[in-house]
Amino acid sequence: MGCKKNGNNASDIGNDELVFNYQKMPKKLTINPKATIIVEEWAEFKKMSSSVDVLYKARNNEDLILAIDDLIEKEKLLAKGEYPEVFDKFQIKSRQRVLKTYMLKVKASVLDNRDATQTTIEMLEAYNAFRKQFNVLVNSQLDTKLILNEG
Repeated sequence: MGCKKNGNNASDIGNDELVFNYQKMPKKLTINPKATIIVEEWAEFKKMSSSVDVLYKARNNEDLILAIDDLIEKEKLLAKGEYPEVFDKFQIKSRQRVLKTYMLKVKASVLDNRDATQTTIEMLEAYNAFRKQFNVLVNSQLDTKLILNEG
């Protein structure tokens, strides 16, 4: 029975539109103005963000695999690069690791000729959580010197 299911999947190979439903992708979360000022100067993040924009234009598995390969490479550069001080935090790096995991899941789904729609949605949700953390960090910056002097 498992072989028959794979056989049906193989017949879908010719029609990539059925395998990836780009219309279900969540919108990219907006970064607030304070965080935008910081990420505009962060070259590695800007490159990765541009790769995500390309991913949103993917309409089939062929487009998706090209976009995800590029995105994985840009994430590697981001991980090796220097983070802005305010974002050089565990909260950012842990969300980036989660995002990387989902990128690899998307790539595996496409390479295995499985429907990559759900894993791509999950990856973009992880990307939005990554971006949301920028907003959280710039909105919750406490002046530790002020706090320590009051104590």
